[in-house]
Amino acid sequence: MISNQILQDTIDGIKNITRTDLCVMDTGGKCLASTIRNTDEYEEAVVSFAESPAESQVMQGFQFFKVYDDNDLEYVILAKGETEDIYMIGKVASFQIQSLLVAYKERFDKDNFIKNLLLDNLLLVDIYNRAKKLHIETDVKRIVFIIETKNEKDTNALETVRTLFSSKTKDFITAVDEKNIILVKEVKPSENYEDMNKTAKVIVDMLNTEAMSSVNVAYGTIVSEIKEVSRSYKEAKLALDVGKIFYNDRKIIAYSNLGIGRLIYQLPIPLCKMFIKEIFDGKSPDDFDEETLATINKFFENSLNVSETSRQLYIHRNTLVYRLDKLEKSTGLDLRVFEDAITFKIALMVVKYMKYMESLDY
Repeated sequence: MISNQILQDTIDGIKNITRTDLCVMDTGGKCLASTIRNTDEYEEAVVSFAESPAESQVMQGFQFFKVYDDNDLEYVILAKGETEDIYMIGKVASFQIQSLLVAYKERFDKDNFIKNLLLDNLLLVDIYNRAKKLHIETDVKRIVFIIETKNEKDTNALETVRTLFSSKTKDFITAVDEKNIILVKEVKPSENYEDMNKTAKVIVDMLNTEAMSSVNVAYGTIVSEIKEVSRSYKEAKLALDVGKIFYNDRKIIAYSNLGIGRLIYQLPIPLCKMFIKEIFDGKSPDDFDEETLATINKFFENSLNVSETSRQLYIHRNTLVYRLDKLEKSTGLDLRVFEDAITFKIALMVVKYMKYMESLDY
């Protein structure tokens, strides 16, 4: 459960203090971490010691110690030397690794609980019972952030997020798939959604500078009880999907700020197809040339202002009017009329949604 690197760092630290060589082996005599060389020659002695009832033993110039995970023997510690001082150092090393086992097991149990909580895999009674056993408060405010990385299994990004929130013991960092890091964050009574957006910005900036990783961050709504954490997670997940479709220029997307994209995302595909057929008579905005699409997008960006749009496109006002007239003839929609413009804008968003959903089917 404890990584070999953690074990190595631990015994290196103890050796630096005590100047005593140490080795950590599994019950089969395989070396997991060591400050000495040629550990293979102690394999048989470790296996023999592991099978014996003794808790400590002196063999081959080393003192052997056992470390248990609950009642199961997990590690054998070797401390070089046969004096009382070496015995004490070996016991200290055993105690340290035993403490690490307990801490990592609790962390694993909490991580497992949070994953099942997010995925709605727990009964209500189990949520409160397990939370109590793991010393997790059930009635504090929390919110779920989903951090989507560009690369699968981005360990640098995961470690950066853990470092950023590690001092906050009531926050939980986990992952339920290959690309998404999930932060379940406690929300203080004085904090609001503006503070949550600041947190999201810190995450994006930190991962960009520290982990050299470009990420998208989505977050749900603040919930007041632990049983509602899964709802905040689902909201964050929906926000992430809606953001990909309609707001792909944003790095941060909040469930409470999805606009009309939230409504379109709920529409069934057959209804979308019927709407597009009604508006474009079987055509698709994809059929428009790049010049027309650029004109439409810029016209919407400038709130249907003909003069400003023509200036930004570096074309004469009459040229823009000509393009809009041409578009009206092909679609029956005059973008200078507010109602027609709204219809066209929604139609473009519906097409985006349909293309995204079709891409998921492949």
